[in-house]
Amino acid sequence: MGKQVLHEIWEWVYAIVIALAVAILIHVFVGQITRVSGESMENTLHNGDFLIVSKWDHIRGISPNYGDIVIIDSRVNRPRTWKDDITDVASNYLSVFSKSAERHDAWVKRVIGLPGDTLQFKDGHVWRNGKELEEPYTKDPTMTYAQTAPVKIPEGYVFVMGDNRNHSSDSRFIGPVPMNHVIGHVVYDFKL
Repeated sequence: MGKQVLHEIWEWVYAIVIALAVAILIHVFVGQITRVSGESMENTLHNGDFLIVSKWDHIRGISPNYGDIVIIDSRVNRPRTWKDDITDVASNYLSVFSKSAERHDAWVKRVIGLPGDTLQFKDGHVWRNGKELEEPYTKDPTMTYAQTAPVKIPEGYVFVMGDNRNHSSDSRFIGPVPMNHVIGHVVYDFKL
């Protein structure tokens, strides 16, 4: 009886380890589920919304497009490595079930500028390469911009902003985001 119990325990442990390994591989290379925390993307996304995030472009090194809603690692003053992709697994899944487990360095934002673009902020509007952007997704007219001088987006970087400009920490404060800090793009959002 003792050997049979040990054998059954071993089979359960083995199955759990295999399932965790597959989940980690999917999370790192394919996609993840995460949850919005805060109001920086209102009215597009709301606090508590769940997001399905594709990692495929991040893994292949493909740049996002204008208007894409992306997840970024806001710690732009440090290099991001593959180890960060691995350690994101636990915090992202725990945050789905517990608000206290949320990371505060993974931000959801919209891509406004790509490499080579020049952005300027004036009169509550964003101007890209000399043309005012039509931004129907923004929540309210922007009160003011801290940045008044034009910003040139360097190669290998993107400029991101929240849709709720008056309540968003974004590239206006942390600067352009290295491309490898764009860890995925939102493909679907839902509420439970």
